Amino acid sequence: MPSSSARGRDIALLLAMPLFFASNLVIGRAAVTAVEPWSLAFFRWLTALLILLPFAGPGLWRHRRQLVRKWRLVLLLGFLGMWICGAVVYLGLRHTNATNATLIYTSAGVMILLLEWLFRGRALSLRQMLGVAMAFIGVATIVLRGELSRLLSLDLNIGDLLIALAAFSWAVYSVLLKRRDFDGLPTLTVIAAIALAGSLILMPFAIGEMAWLGAFPATGKAWVSIAGLALLPSVMAFASYQWGVRRFGPGVPGMFLYLMPPYGVALAMVFLGEPFQLYHAAGLFLVLPGLMLATLPARLPRLRPRTGPGHAAETGGHKGSKAGETA
Repeated sequence: MPSSSARGRDIALLLAMPLFFASNLVIGRAAVTAVEPWSLAFFRWLTALLILLPFAGPGLWRHRRQLVRKWRLVLLLGFLGMWICGAVVYLGLRHTNATNATLIYTSAGVMILLLEWLFRGRALSLRQMLGVAMAFIGVATIVLRGELSRLLSLDLNIGDLLIALAAFSWAVYSVLLKRRDFDGLPTLTVIAAIALAGSLILMPFAIGEMAWLGAFPATGKAWVSIAGLALLPSVMAFASYQWGVRRFGPGVPGMFLYLMPPYGVALAMVFLGEPFQLYHAAGLFLVLPGLMLATLPARLPRLRPRTGPGHAAETGGHKGSKAGETA
């Protein structure tokens, strides 16, 4: 049995993990006033890669042949996960607020479920179908600001639509990542390879952006924002999630990721001063229960540390859990 201090540490880290993930949209919303979107995404992932390299470098070299054989998939994942779910997200945040973005982005979890149903023949229960419907009604409520007339007049916010595109891109990324192409590779190696690919894809767009607009991030605020994005929603979020998977298995940290929507909304209110509107409340009370109905397993995991040497191995963890795929 773990001691009370160890259990308290475990719970604290599990509670902090979704906070790290949720910080991306909040820090990003503040950062886009100081850094252009493609430059922000490029420097974020380049910095994160430099932080990861001392730990992931040996694995990248050791598994270089397998990664080179899968270079098309690695590049595609870099495009989906860093170009769209990076730069396009930050572009969207110039036109919408972090509260909307957090709640819309949460729908990636149910999009993953639908993609697996469409292309992998995954069966959906009545509970899951109800959850999918609730989640999408919640997203529609947020995009339409609670006003159906916006749909009829096509008065839709471009930022909300870009965030919805990014949520779909993350769903495709997650489904591709679950393929067997990376079986046997350490999770850190896979993430570093994708971060490298994403940085390379982002680089010409960032250079073009800086050359065309003359907007190299030269202020302290810009680099603090980049460092925050590289450290919190990139390295810290990944590290804490992987720690949770190794200690408890994928189920427990997956459950804690359901805290991302309320965390994100709270962060936006406290640090950005965003108002919490009635349509936000309606969307939250549809999206979050819908996500839980759609993705919760029939049997809930218990907060009990795993034991044995095999559980500490860091292989295959990139597949994650159902809730983890929304991060």
